[in-house]
Amino acid sequence: MIIAVDFDGTLTDRNGNPNSALFSRLINEQAHGGQIILWTCRTGESLKEAVMFCASYGLRFNYINENTAETVRRLKCNPRKVLADMYIDDKAVMP
Repeated sequence: MIIAVDFDGTLTDRNGNPNSALFSRLINEQAHGGQIILWTCRTGESLKEAVMFCASYGLRFNYINENTAETVRRLKCNPRKVLADMYIDDKAVMP
């Protein structure tokens, strides 16, 4: 399973606190073969800070704002839109 997850308001609450339940779920998914993509509008230093924040809670992403290597091989291109089985953000969860 490929899961694309947003950072602001999703992996963190509006105050910047970690969403512990979601961190646990994603870490568990990875342990069982899932691939986790950080899917965020952040760039530059702000993106680095988000990645380091998540790593400090045990979540290391397979990909950051990019498709998996398998997706690129299968589609024979690398579309701008990240392809995932599930998208998780602060507005909705779409399986």
